[in-house]
Amino acid sequence: MNELFEKIPMEGVKNIIVVASGKGGVGKSTVASNLSIALARNGMKTALVDADIFGPSIPKMFGIEDAKPDITANGDQEMIFPIEKFGIKIISIGFFIDKSQSLIWRGPMAANAVKQLFENTQWGEIDYMIIDFPPGTSDIQLTTAQKLNLSGVIIVTTPQEIALNDARKAASMFMNPDLKVPLLGVVENMSWFTPAEHPDEHYFIFGRGGGLKLAKEFDTRLLCKIPLVMEVGEASERGCNVFQQSDKTVVEAFETLANEVIEAAQSR
Repeated sequence: MNELFEKIPMEGVKNIIVVASGKGGVGKSTVASNLSIALARNGMKTALVDADIFGPSIPKMFGIEDAKPDITANGDQEMIFPIEKFGIKIISIGFFIDKSQSLIWRGPMAANAVKQLFENTQWGEIDYMIIDFPPGTSDIQLTTAQKLNLSGVIIVTTPQEIALNDARKAASMFMNPDLKVPLLGVVENMSWFTPAEHPDEHYFIFGRGGGLKLAKEFDTRLLCKIPLVMEVGEASERGCNVFQQSDKTVVEAFETLANEVIEAAQSR
């Protein structure tokens, strides 16, 4: 078999779901993190891979920036043991570099680094592995799609048209006949803003209906709409998660997303 298309054996991992976006700043890592937590809260054995080599944010979001995975020798290879928090097995390039260090790597080198994270990590039995991709359509996405048997992709966007344009490119990449990754659906983030002192008011700062429009274009589902809530960003800064704060609308959105993912996996 051509080495390019030879799959990485992910023994014990049942479902691999990627969370992708066409551009940065739409909340992709927030969605990947809290989806993972929601799945774990549902009793699922869950893993989270931070594949954003150039801007790893998962360690910060989980409050484990200073964590260092255990590494042991196994013949010619090193085996990595993921960090665990909130019941999730987590691996990130951020565990292996200084927080202030920038990575100046060409695309193939970055893609190979991600490949090693999958190959060399001791995952054990996993029901759902969530992959937080970097924004865009780069060598990292292409290599991962070629080397892993992906169960599906979730596209994250905000409602405005400029975000939708980039999200379309990301969705089109995975639906390319050479990749054929199932599109599970669209998550619309920052759908509206509700002031804490006026809980019944909705302000559509970034427009409205964009997520549903994108879902219809690709004949898929709008999985959930997540409001813009200040506490979500503050929780990430503290290494917390949405289930530790009181906004029920956000909690319900991620619970809905987890249920949608589980239902999609069970129907395969």
